[in-house]
Amino acid sequence: MDLSKIKLRTIRLKSSALITVLAVILVATSGMNAQKVTSSKEGLDSKEKSIIIISSLTAQGEIPKLKKQLEGGLDAGLSVNEIKEVLVHTYAYCGFPRSIRGLQTFMQVIEERKARGINDNMGKEASPAAADSNKYERGKKILGELTGTPQPEQPSGYGAFAPAIDTFLKEHLFADIFERDVLTYGQRELVTISVISAIGQAEPMLKSHLNISLRTGWSPAQLKEFVTVIAPTIGKQKTTAANTVLNEILSSNKSDER
Repeated sequence: MDLSKIKLRTIRLKSSALITVLAVILVATSGMNAQKVTSSKEGLDSKEKSIIIISSLTAQGEIPKLKKQLEGGLDAGLSVNEIKEVLVHTYAYCGFPRSIRGLQTFMQVIEERKARGINDNMGKEASPAAADSNKYERGKKILGELTGTPQPEQPSGYGAFAPAIDTFLKEHLFADIFERDVLTYGQRELVTISVISAIGQAEPMLKSHLNISLRTGWSPAQLKEFVTVIAPTIGKQKTTAANTVLNEILSSNKSDER
């Protein structure tokens, strides 16, 4: 056989193998980062701002304002299922009554838009949850990923004082809810910090979730913009409280980097 043909075939085989390896690496990398905010932009986009305002107004039961913002969220490009997921997620932090009122309001918005000839994008459904593994352990693993701290074998603090809430937290919030892939971890944290800021008087929880927000990919600049976006919906006192907590976290992180 011609030597030049053998060399050409060898080069092609090596190129094919290299492409395969690169493809595997890309898939693995995208899987590891799938739950992170992937944008490198400095600011929040219109969909992210809508998530903040929808979450805040839902938590406060501001139905007329919420109705208008739900329309705005759809117009900004959020799918029906993404907004439904935002409203479902809020219940973990502000309760069923406010979450259900938000869903009922959203149902009304969708019907009114259909009557006007607007057919909104439904978006993807949540993937089926793993049913063949220990839910408590799954939730504990996700919480460890979010906080960057391995979870202890035995609960402490309020978890030891009321073990039932530790179980509910791990199995339901961090397994049942956070595992649902309609929203990323970063988007879920955006909902969470919006609700906590809106209800107020929960600064330790806000501090924890602002730290998680940084870990899931939101930049300091984006979190500062978050405070600016939510401010008109929560008033001066709660805005000051949220801004104070955020500044403490950002200052602490700068100190840790030195």
